[in-house]
Amino acid sequence: MKNIFKIILMSSALIFAGACTDLDEVLVGEVDSQFNGEEPTFGNFDGGGSGPSDAVSSAYNQLRESGSANHGGYWSVQTVSSDEAAITQKGGDWYDGGIWIDMHRHTYGPANGPVNGTWTQQYAAIGACNSALADGGLDADQTAQIRALRAFFYYRLLDLYGRVKIVTTPGVDAPQATRVQVFNFVESELLAALGVPSVLGMDLSSSPLSTLQTPYRINQFAALGLIAKLYLNAEVYTGTPRYAEASAAAGYVIDNGGYMLCGDGCTVPNAAKRPSVASDPDMLEGYAAVFAPNNQNNPELIWSIAYDNVSGGNMNFAQMTLHYSSQFTWNLQNQPWNGYSALEDFYNSYDAADKRKANNFIVGTQLDYNGSPILDYASAEEDITLIYTPEIDELEPNASRQGGARLGKFSFRQGQRDNMDNDYPIIRLGDMYLIRAEADARAAGDWSLALTDVNTIRARAGVPALGSITADEFLAERGREMFIEVTRRQDLIRFGKFNDAWWEKPASTPNKNIFPIPQEQIDASNGTLTQNPGY
Repeated sequence: MKNIFKIILMSSALIFAGACTDLDEVLVGEVDSQFNGEEPTFGNFDGGGSGPSDAVSSAYNQLRESGSANHGGYWSVQTVSSDEAAITQKGGDWYDGGIWIDMHRHTYGPANGPVNGTWTQQYAAIGACNSALADGGLDADQTAQIRALRAFFYYRLLDLYGRVKIVTTPGVDAPQATRVQVFNFVESELLAALGVPSVLGMDLSSSPLSTLQTPYRINQFAALGLIAKLYLNAEVYTGTPRYAEASAAAGYVIDNGGYMLCGDGCTVPNAAKRPSVASDPDMLEGYAAVFAPNNQNNPELIWSIAYDNVSGGNMNFAQMTLHYSSQFTWNLQNQPWNGYSALEDFYNSYDAADKRKANNFIVGTQLDYNGSPILDYASAEEDITLIYTPEIDELEPNASRQGGARLGKFSFRQGQRDNMDNDYPIIRLGDMYLIRAEADARAAGDWSLALTDVNTIRARAGVPALGSITADEFLAERGREMFIEVTRRQDLIRFGKFNDAWWEKPASTPNKNIFPIPQEQIDASNGTLTQNPGY
């Protein structure tokens, strides 16, 4: 097979953003017959750019800087601590002092690097919001946006650490607040941005926020989506359920926002298309289009982060998940790191016919741009074809280099750089349907009330409607829809499953539902920060 790339694989140190110290495999050999002698060009791709430039841009840019879709911070700790995905240790690769093994097994402590990094990311973003408000010159809409944006970063801190400082003025410290106090602050800021005292029976006619569909800025519907998420988890955060409010906020977005689920006929060109691979579609449709590299105009996105491979970096899922040799499938500018894989049980939770399964995971024999199998010459197997297998043999110390379905939900494009172009949703309509479904069911103590909205989501996925549903079945359905959108850890906690045992993870204690206050922050606080219970 003359078109197979001849690759020599060697171990070498790879240093990348996020202060990671993995030892990854590096391609150092020559590439034979690359592209059959014709270098492909991908110059006509439009990823939408990095978003608008205005008086609030600096604060919004922190969404990209705060670990939202890259390795080592917020996205990583939310995802690897759940049952969605793991970073396996492959000999000397990806050990990193055991930080990701600890994250998977819930043995993390106050000295865990990503736990500290996530904290500092959020406070840097809050600092940018505080500066924008203090500098002045913002109109009423922009002021409301920044207050809501700051509330979003505090929502992250509330969810992860519970007891944090509510800092609202540049250069001015604050005492450590209780989790309830942080919840109340986030709620009050979002309600103030909306211009209403409550989302029950609300009249938004006096809201300073716009109703324009501007996916890179917070409008009324984005703020309502945020407060719906807050209220959905209120019982965890405060002990008091707020499901009626969660349903009202999500329902208002569904009924009044003018957004649409991206289903049949909602398409974008397939930026990963390989002309010689017949199974590659020309267009991505429905669910797949929501997360594509050219998803900037998708009708389902209510509020999203504008990523761009040149001017809006820090989204690098391809680097994080793909095997080193998969560089030749997508003609990636740099070699991937072979880190994150989906857990087999999570992969198997999808029906075979579920369109989301085909979109969310990369499995099977991997082909290069010309359609020839890619080889892994460092493999110890007799067949050295690169084949992603859903099963993973072990978490550590010498996990299979090809084990685990890879994370393909935010699909890749031909010729992409380390940074991707896919916009990352913070609030999207599919989630609003599921929030309303769960909130209605919990408020009434009747899971059948979730069926209509759940079946709306399932219809888009191409799977049959359910005639009945339990809490566990709802959790599984929510997991299938929201895979790697940083909701799974929250969902497992809300459903009382986060401390369960799963693959290579024993049962954990309830104190792990909140991360420790980073020891580095406690040491620097002059006694104004104390540790969370159990650490």
